[in-house]
Amino acid sequence: MSATKVAVSIDETLLHRLDKLVRARVFASRSEAVRQAVTEKIGRLDKSHLARACAKLDRKAEQALADEGLASEVAEWPEY
Repeated sequence: MSATKVAVSIDETLLHRLDKLVRARVFASRSEAVRQAVTEKIGRLDKSHLARACAKLDRKAEQALADEGLASEVAEWPEY
């Protein structure tokens, strides 16, 4: 995957903390730290979006749809 350079403004205190982590070899570079932080944040947002969408579902209606789908396929299942 190719990388694209971007400019990011960071509070000076946060930058000092980031640099301490890089010096302690927690991250290989500032870029790696920022990449990892953004990746983790987007992953959490994706999960919370999915959780909110799932919370809107009516469990009984979803179960009825699932059961209906299974019932129509039972005749096609091979006998063991």
